This record gives sequence, structure tokens and C-alpha cells, in this order.
Amino acid sequence: MAPSRHFLMCRPEFFAVEYAINPWMDPAAGADAATAVRQWERLKDAYEELGHQVSLIDPVDGLPDMVFAANGALVVGGRVYGARFATAERAAEGPAYLEWFERNGYATRLAATETNEGEGDFLTLDEVILAGTGFRTAVAAHQEAQEFLGRPVVTLRLTDPRYYHLDTALFPLDGRNVAYYPGAFSAGSREVLRRMFPDAVLASAEDAAVLGLNAVSDGENVVVNMEAGELALELKRRGLNVIPVDLSELRKAGGGPKCCTLEIRP
Repeated sequence: MAPSRHFLMCRPEFFAVEYAINPWMDPAAGADAATAVRQWERLKDAYEELGHQVSLIDPVDGLPDMVFAANGALVVGGRVYGARFATAERAAEGPAYLEWFERNGYATRLAATETNEGEGDFLTLDEVILAGTGFRTAVAAHQEAQEFLGRPVVTLRLTDPRYYHLDTALFPLDGRNVAYYPGAFSAGSREVLRRMFPDAVLASAEDAAVLGLNAVSDGENVVVNMEAGELALELKRRGLNVIPVDLSELRKAGGGPKCCTLEIRP
């Protein structure tokens, strides 16, 4: 049985698509908060059924994207590296998440001086942290995080605006291997990934386009968007238990399971 993880989540009570800060968002198309809440609750239930701990941060009216908790911080070894959002629409989320960690006894915190969007662009493995840049997170934040956390940080450049965060194009299968969509990365970053992870799962363009890579794995179980059929089959072939979820309403803002899930690593 996989070790229990600790996740921070935010109920999407105020979820809406009121602006467009990535190619997935269309305010004219609208979004239904009630449906988003039902889908989010199923995701939370899935984690708890797997034995994981889920903590909740209170949503804030006027911050419709606060449901995407992964963007709120990076937590490694109990040290909290705060987010500093790239867009004005989400700027208030960074302090809100950092305040939650302060209230809950996380004494070692850093309010970032460099632009970064938390686990949206920082994905942690056993020995390294993979860090995305190109759209939301500055390379200088990779350096700031490395100094604060004392973990090697490997920079990967994203080139397709649909995959504006690293967690939309790659997820760790466990502490040593990953799944990713090569088309989201620059040529040099694809070569880095090929060398680091020769046995990686390579996702198709079709599965990437339904945010299939925005998944959460505990090393044995993978929670993944239900539309990513080919990816699910490959994960099962690798011996992983796949839990499909429907987050179609949250995908209207460019989010999936991982976007909703901030891991708190003790």
C-alpha cells in the first residue's frame, strides 16, 4: 500500500471563468460552480478512499481560481516556498495560501521575490525538483527555490501555451520516473527529459489535450482525467492502479486533478 500523502485543497464555491489568462479560458462560455463542486468533491473522496489526508483552505470570494491549490505554494521537507503569481487576477492567492501555512504552524516559510506559481511549475521527485518556465514561472524562481529548499532544481522550458504550467504536461509516476507529453517542451528540454527518464511514459497529443498529464500519483495509484484513455491503458500496463475522475467543468479554466491538489511534504 502506498504511503499516505497530505494534500491541501480548496472547495470551488466561487469558481467561475471571468477572465482569460490561458488558452483554455473563455468567459463567454461560462462555467457552473455547482457542477464544479460536485466534481471536486469526487476528487477529494478519491484521495480519502486511498487513505490520503486532505486539509482544506477556505475559498475567498473574488478569487475564482483559488480552487487550483497546486499553484499556491511548494512544500518540501516542511519548508514552504510561497507563490508570486504572474497575473494580477490571481495575485491575492499567494498571500492567502502563505497565511494558511502560517496559521497551521509551518514556521519555515519564504514569501517569494521571484514570479512563480507553486506546484504548477515545480514537481518534486526523490532527488530533484523539475521546474517549468516559459509562461508563468521565472527561471530566477528556480534558483530562489533551490537556495531555500536545498534541493537540485532542473529547468524545463514549455513552448505550447496550452500547457502553460509544467503540471499540465508532466507528472511524476513515483520518486524516480515521470509521464510527459514531448510536444509541450523545447527541443533541449525534451533531450533533458529523455536522458533523465529513459523509461518515461510518453503521452499522446490527444491525451495531453484533455489535460491527461495533470494527474496525481502516489506511486501505486494514479488519479487522472477520465478522457485520457490511451494514457490510462499504458499506466495500467505499467502496473499502476488508475482512478479516472471527471473534472470537465474545472477544465474550462485549464485545471485538472493536480491543479486542485497541493502536496504538503513533511
